[in-house]
Amino acid sequence: MRQTLLARVATIAAGAAALTLAITGPASAHVTVNPKTATQGGYTKVTFRVPNEKDSADTVKVEVNLPAASPIASVSLKPLSGWTAATEKTKLATPIKSDDGEITEAITKITWTASGDASIKPGQFQEFDVSLGPLPKTDQLVFKALQTYSDGEIVRWIDEPTPGQEADHPAPVLKLTLGNDDAPAASARPVAATTATSDKSDGSSGTWYGAVGILLGLAGLVAGLLAYQRAARNN
Repeated sequence: MRQTLLARVATIAAGAAALTLAITGPASAHVTVNPKTATQGGYTKVTFRVPNEKDSADTVKVEVNLPAASPIASVSLKPLSGWTAATEKTKLATPIKSDDGEITEAITKITWTASGDASIKPGQFQEFDVSLGPLPKTDQLVFKALQTYSDGEIVRWIDEPTPGQEADHPAPVLKLTLGNDDAPAASARPVAATTATSDKSDGSSGTWYGAVGILLGLAGLVAGLLAYQRAARNN
């Protein structure tokens, strides 16, 4: 009887541990963009956060692709010590109209390359800041990213979001909302202003709460089984 109960406890514990790792592990390793939302037609500063998910290699290069189908007229980079930034432009099929005239080409790729000892070490992350605007009139911007390691491996964070599915290598996505001037006239409620603050948790707080709940539930189950075992032995 005792061996059967212990076997059940071990099986449940192993399952709970695997589920906890599934909840907390992969989510923290993705390349992300912060903040998660911005306003159409406005300017914003975004931060691409790149964690190193390998134990035996450094991240030495990061490439971020800006969607050519939704071009952004102004793209400027914040200097980062130890990293060299290069941009590539694409000729636009439809020029962008601006206060300074028509813009016929736009930046569609940014590549950061580490020099010296600036590479992202195992267990570390780096942040790359970019100023963008005016943001196009679209629901979202998908920034496909490539992460190159010192051992030659390239991880492609290029999977576009699919409703109801979790991608293995999701691309960073910036959701774009309507500005106050674009809100429907029939709406009496003002559009809430977007707070351009960095999301430090990347959603990890919620996943950790879920993991804690699983572990507490497991502890309660183990206690109940042990109590049942003691009662059976006394009888």
